Amino acid sequence: MALQVNQRSPAVEAMAREWPAIDALMGGTSAMRAAGRTFLPQQPREDSEDYRYRLDCATLFPAFARTVGVMAGKPFSKQVQLAKDVPARLVQLAEDIDGEGRSLHVFAADVMREVMAYGICGVLIDSTKGSVESTPERLPSADDIAKAGIHPYWVHVHHKDILGWRAEKQDGGLVLTQLRIAETVEVADGEYGTKTVNSVRVLTPGTWALHQLGEDGRYTVIEEGVTPFQEIPFVPFYGARTGYLQGASPLADLAHQNIKHWQHQSDQDDGVRFARKRLLVFSGVTDGEVSEPTAGSAYALRFDSPDARVVVVQGSAESVSVGRSELQAMEAQMIQTGAELLVSQPGQRTAMEASIDAEANKSQLQRIVETFEDSLEQCMQFTAAWIGESNGGSVVLFKDFAAGSLSDASAQLVIAMQQGGLVTKATAIREMQRRGALVANLVPEEELAAVEEEGPALGLVGDGKRE
Repeated sequence: MALQVNQRSPAVEAMAREWPAIDALMGGTSAMRAAGRTFLPQQPREDSEDYRYRLDCATLFPAFARTVGVMAGKPFSKQVQLAKDVPARLVQLAEDIDGEGRSLHVFAADVMREVMAYGICGVLIDSTKGSVESTPERLPSADDIAKAGIHPYWVHVHHKDILGWRAEKQDGGLVLTQLRIAETVEVADGEYGTKTVNSVRVLTPGTWALHQLGEDGRYTVIEEGVTPFQEIPFVPFYGARTGYLQGASPLADLAHQNIKHWQHQSDQDDGVRFARKRLLVFSGVTDGEVSEPTAGSAYALRFDSPDARVVVVQGSAESVSVGRSELQAMEAQMIQTGAELLVSQPGQRTAMEASIDAEANKSQLQRIVETFEDSLEQCMQFTAAWIGESNGGSVVLFKDFAAGSLSDASAQLVIAMQQGGLVTKATAIREMQRRGALVANLVPEEELAAVEEEGPALGLVGDGKRE
């Protein structure tokens, strides 16, 4: 199917079906309310006024957004480390990697947050403009670029801006041969105002072209140029990879659970409001005897009919309690779903296989971070090429954050193993640090020395036995 330059490819459209829900969840209560019936359906026989009131009173339990923030933040709880093989010039560039003041650490943390939420985004290695001679037969070299005062910087390409791509098999792998990226720029509109202009950047190996939307509704090429690469300097970053340049949020199940909780919370709030109200039910009276009765301790109702009766009807507290228990169960399930990213997943393997293959003991988040490291190193390699370096070096992220289980049972197991002589005290301390039970900067050897110097614990003085 032929596509216009600004149209999404079928692969992107398939990924985009999940994005509105994630957008709303990441936007919080106000965004969920703005989505209206999309995520909070109007109930049968519920009129528009009642629905609007229920929607305006609904509040979001932000399980998805908070979990994204926590999981994305764990690899950056310690500073990104540049290995010794990173060239000095790249180390300098890493202090302002995007040309807008963000360091490599801050920039990478923002990218990680997006891949945890949406599953896909990318980084384009671009450069400042400068005057350099080039022809289709001779692309500028790294030396040419350096002499012209051109320096590279990273561009965070958001998931929603990736429109489509082409890739070919070369040397046993897929190579990107075309990439379309949506861009928007603000331009002056009159003396004080601004307006947004939509454009599409089309990248091919060694060249680029900028297509801009004109007044006639058509996209035309307004600018084009060349790069010193025989490949497109774009690197994808994945959450849960589903294919080439395709990914899904590793927390997609949590997103659906959070929307379900949003709906049930609204139902619960509506039920609580109903249960709190008292309804007066009259019987044995004529239509004229009751119009708009006033209730309260200072008022009384008088009826002429001897058969008149007034009954107070109130909602059941039992239904409210059932609804509250259901919500608590949902919240516990959401916590478990998010925590599963930190759980080691050994699979069905023998002890020998597990000892040979360390991959067996990695959590899903650790695997995501390792893939993230690989992508960062590809970015470093492209950046190195811009400045005439042959090697971009290695990048190391913090990955020692996996938990052995979803509960404190694993911590108790560590203590039992130490007391049984299966692991050292130092190892036990490190395992407690990984689980967040002890501060990360504590040095096990120093702590053990301090304990030894402090003497026996209270209750162990004398015969060494606890009474």
